[in-house]
Amino acid sequence: MTFVLLTMIASVLVTMTIADRLIIPDAGSKKVVAAAADAGGTPGFKKEELAKLNAVLELIETRYYEKVEREELLDGAVSGMMEALDDPYSVYMEKDDALHFSESIEGSFTGIGAEVTTENGKIVVVAPIKGSPAEKSGLLAKDVLISVNGDSLAGLNLQQAVGKIRGPKGTKAKLLVQRSGVTEPIQLVLIRDDIDVETVYGALRPDGVGVIEIRQFSLHTAKRFKEELAKLEQSGMKGLVLDVRNNPGGVLPIVVEISQLLMKEGTTVVQVEDRDGNRDKTLAKGGEAKSYPIAVLTNKGSASASEILAGALQEAAGAKVIGEQSFGKGTVQVSYNKALGDGSLVKMTIAKWLTPNGNWIHEKGITPDLVVEPPDLYTVARISLQETLKQDTLSEAVRSAQIMLHGLGYEPKREDGYFGDETVSAVRKFQNDKGLPSTGEIDTKTAQKLEQAVIEWIQNKEHDVQLLEAIRAVSRK
Repeated sequence: MTFVLLTMIASVLVTMTIADRLIIPDAGSKKVVAAAADAGGTPGFKKEELAKLNAVLELIETRYYEKVEREELLDGAVSGMMEALDDPYSVYMEKDDALHFSESIEGSFTGIGAEVTTENGKIVVVAPIKGSPAEKSGLLAKDVLISVNGDSLAGLNLQQAVGKIRGPKGTKAKLLVQRSGVTEPIQLVLIRDDIDVETVYGALRPDGVGVIEIRQFSLHTAKRFKEELAKLEQSGMKGLVLDVRNNPGGVLPIVVEISQLLMKEGTTVVQVEDRDGNRDKTLAKGGEAKSYPIAVLTNKGSASASEILAGALQEAAGAKVIGEQSFGKGTVQVSYNKALGDGSLVKMTIAKWLTPNGNWIHEKGITPDLVVEPPDLYTVARISLQETLKQDTLSEAVRSAQIMLHGLGYEPKREDGYFGDETVSAVRKFQNDKGLPSTGEIDTKTAQKLEQAVIEWIQNKEHDVQLLEAIRAVSRK
């Protein structure tokens, strides 16, 4: 199952990536033909359909006012068929994009580190990857990308948006973003960079609670998870927290392999339902029910494979899901490359996935057992400073500054974007504490210090209320 990543792979900012796809290494034309025959249809174009396509091709080649490469026409025709499905997860990738897609599955890529999809013709962020330029800039799940470096993304499909956003490592990507609850668009400036290929981080707290953070489910993630889990168990772990916040997904067999390690053998991990309603259950093998309590941390950026893990452990292993409602992607995609024969690739939705109890979470998400919203400082938009912010001005940048000041312990008394007397006093207190001139105005240096203070606050694990609640949950058990 897959989304499209805003993570540039080999200098691509947005490209196809790793959100839960079934890997079929030899999905060649014979399998495609067999599937069509099983469905009761005749594979390939009928004679009259082929004649129609050839007629259009001939008209373009003989009458169109400019010469057009046949390869471009063929790519356009295949893309058109996939777009006609009206499914954001079914796409055609030309050779270069197909190569980038394969690299992303292996967990190696360069870019800004955020995954996107399309919703109602808009380019929507699924999740920023932890530690990436996207996360550091303040890009959030459900943000809508309006433009990149001044080029509008309105009306573009994913492949066209990819073309607009491409660029080499080290270059700037100026994103104009529309965010729910914010009246004015937000401008974020990101620098494309290498994205950390490590996907699993484990640590044992002094209280005996183990925390394993899974940032995505790429091909090596299961191996790394086994290593970290074994270390924690050997160290006497008393409870386990699995953190899949802002994890956009990955490879389906990998999340199954991880899930079943924590489940009783023979229990259902996930169900896959085809278009005829036939269900195939994947049962846990080789694992065992754990004696220690387990909690899974989710947020709006937990998608696909992350939701499979959360749903499996919640319904079939007694784990508690804590945090926010997850993204809500419940479909399965398969990638076919051998059938096309030229290095290009078709990724197509072929089924739904369901939780062990048969729930389809598509466009709904996994509901936490305990809802814990993050502090405002985790979601506040970074200050987009066009000019110095002064008293009696009104803007979204002022509102962001007020939220930051309040979260850091300074009291602007309001968070509506109006730069009043109380905000002036709060800014002066902050400037005094940071050794800045006490002007009561927010210039570039003050804005930078303010954002730096927010980042440092967020990096302090003692402020992570979602994580702390998950730790308390497994400690109580």
